[in-house]
Amino acid sequence: MTKQQAGPRMGPGAAPGQRHARAAARHKSAYPYALYLPAAVVYLVIFLVPTVMAFYFALTRWTLFDSTFVGLQNFRDFLAEQNLRIGFANTIVYAVVTSGLKVVLGLLLGVLLTSRLRLRGFLRSVVFFPVLVSTVAVGITFSALLRPDTGLVNKALALVGIDGPDWLGDANTALLSVAAVDVWKGVGLATVIYIAGIMSIPRDYYQAVAVDGGTAWHRFRHVTLPLSWPATYSVIILSFIGGLRSFDLIWTMTRGGPGFTSDTIASIIYKQYQAGFFGLSTAGNVLLFVIVTAIVLPLHYFLGKRQVAV
Repeated sequence: MTKQQAGPRMGPGAAPGQRHARAAARHKSAYPYALYLPAAVVYLVIFLVPTVMAFYFALTRWTLFDSTFVGLQNFRDFLAEQNLRIGFANTIVYAVVTSGLKVVLGLLLGVLLTSRLRLRGFLRSVVFFPVLVSTVAVGITFSALLRPDTGLVNKALALVGIDGPDWLGDANTALLSVAAVDVWKGVGLATVIYIAGIMSIPRDYYQAVAVDGGTAWHRFRHVTLPLSWPATYSVIILSFIGGLRSFDLIWTMTRGGPGFTSDTIASIIYKQYQAGFFGLSTAGNVLLFVIVTAIVLPLHYFLGKRQVAV
C-alpha cells in the first residue's frame, strides 16, 4: 500500500486528535493572558474608572452629595485664572531644570559608580537613600536648612564670607531652590537606571577602544554615552513627567510663594480644591492631564526614533 492510499484511511481517525490539539493550543496560548487579569482589574478600578469619572465631574459643580452639570464653564473659569500663566511657565521651567540636571548628574554618578572604585556598593546606597525618604519630610527638612537667619546653608556660607539669600522667600530663588531639592531627592533613581544601562554594555566595546589607544574620555564619548541612550530615554521621560506633575515638594516648601511666584499648575489646582471649588479643581486636573499628554507623547516619539537610530 502506498502512502497516497494510506492517507485517506487515516483522515477520519486523525480529525478528533487534531481538534483536541487545536483546543489545547488555544488553551495554552490563553494561559499567559490570564495572569494579567488581576493587574488589569486593579488598573481598571484604580486608574481607568476614576479617570472617566474625572472627565465627567469636570463638567459639573459637585460636592460629596450632589452635582450640577455646567458644561465647559469650569474649564473657562480655570483658564481665566489670573495666576495660570505664571503657573504654566513655572511648571515648564521646573520640569526642564529638574529633568536636565537628573540626566547629567545621574549619568556622571552612574559612570563613577560603575568604575573600579572602592566602597562603590556603599556609595550606591548613599546616592539612592534620598529616593526612599518621604517627600514631605524632605521638604520640611530643607525648609529649615534654607532659612535665611538660622538655616545651616547660610551659616555655612557665612563662614566663607558669603551672605546667603532668603532661598525660599525671594521670588528669584524660590522655585530654583525647590528644583535643587527635587534633584537631590530624585537623582538616585536616575543613577540606578544609568548603572543598569552602563553595566549592560558589552565589555568588548571598551576593549576595542583600549586596543586603539583610547583614553577614558574616548570610552565615555564613543561607547558609554551612545550605548546608554535607552537609560537616558527612560530618565528623561520619567523625570519630565514627574516635573510637570510636581506638587508635594513645592507645597511643602513654599506653598506657591512668595506671592504666586513659585506656583505651578498642580499647586493652583490644589488651592482651588482648598477653597471648595471641586468642579473647578477637577477641570484643572483634566487640563493638566491633557498638557502632560500633549508634551510627553511628541517627546516620547522623538526620543524613541533616536533610540532606534542609535
